[in-house]
Amino acid sequence: MLSLVIPKGSLERATLDLFDAADLTVRRSSDRDYHASIDDPRIERVRFLRPQEIPAYVEQGLFDFGITGRDWITETGADVASLGELQYSKATADPVRVVLAVPAAVPWRSVADLPEGVRISTEFPALTRRFLEAHGVKAVVIPSYGATEAKVPDIVDAIVDLTETGASLARNGLRILDTLLTSYTELVANPAAYADPAKRDAMEDVALLLRGAISARGSVLLKLNVSAADLAAVSAILPAMSSPTVTSLARGDMHAVEAVVPKRGVNRLIPALKAAGGRDILEIPISKIVE
Repeated sequence: MLSLVIPKGSLERATLDLFDAADLTVRRSSDRDYHASIDDPRIERVRFLRPQEIPAYVEQGLFDFGITGRDWITETGADVASLGELQYSKATADPVRVVLAVPAAVPWRSVADLPEGVRISTEFPALTRRFLEAHGVKAVVIPSYGATEAKVPDIVDAIVDLTETGASLARNGLRILDTLLTSYTELVANPAAYADPAKRDAMEDVALLLRGAISARGSVLLKLNVSAADLAAVSAILPAMSSPTVTSLARGDMHAVEAVVPKRGVNRLIPALKAAGGRDILEIPISKIVE
């Protein structure tokens, strides 16, 4: 029913891991194959392309929906329907930023300090020109096709580039002067395909599974038994999503308690639950949380 396009490159591995967690495993003959499939009746065709190309191809109807970044949607000005953000990126769950960066030693402290004729290299020339024009800066914007950080200061005076943590910029002697855009990965659809009720429902199903897999990251399910006398003490230290689920057991004064809790810190939580009276404690991984 649907044709899907997935980003090739830096987001590729994180995207494949997400689809796998959502039980939408992408299968292809090799890592170099641009054609793939998903064993799901809602998706009949899968392709891999560079994320900067995806918004235009989805807009043109070559694909029903795809994954790209808000940065590339903004850069290309593509008319696409958004199925929502997918809060993951190459290395973290944080958004990436499109930033203006300059050599650490220059005196400029804001975009207003940039001199007329400043040379700026970027893979986002349209976004950069709009930003500079809005701030009244007359600059020479030079399109970049990779290794943008390496062009300062010998070739250009500054760059506009993507960063997730800022660490690579700092290693290359650069300082962030301003942020042009904060960008999450996004699931986008062709407007005509999205207007088709059957295709829209299928795309929303896929989006639901992907968001559920993202929501489950970093969480586990804890299950334990506790006596009625110790129930209040155990419940008080359980950091559940809403409140713990408590069920009376068939025999005695025992209760079963379960709660979704952050994986981080569970090594301290389990001993605390044991000390408060918890018994038979189970830690169970979660693949999806659909709210």
